[in-house]
Amino acid sequence: MVVYHIKISSASLYNKATEEVISTREEFREYYKMIGLKVAYYRKLKGYTQEQLAERLGVDTSFIGQIEAVNINKAISLDTLFRISKALEIPPCKLLDFD
Repeated sequence: MVVYHIKISSASLYNKATEEVISTREEFREYYKMIGLKVAYYRKLKGYTQEQLAERLGVDTSFIGQIEAVNINKAISLDTLFRISKALEIPPCKLLDFD
């Protein structure tokens, strides 16, 4: 049995992973923007400020601002999307309906 050892630097793996994340964010930029606009819409519909929503989520106000800003490509996890929808008392699908 022959065993080959391939040495890959952790920096190389990190750079590759970072490139893939940036590429994915660019690919879905419009979706992130639409999610942010929907968060802002439903937040205002509930009468919440960014600060109030942030407080309900236990995050910094700037985090909500980044999600809602159309010029910032802020990716969010499904967990975050679910927490936002719960705080806004809407089904998560409302934030993902792009029609």
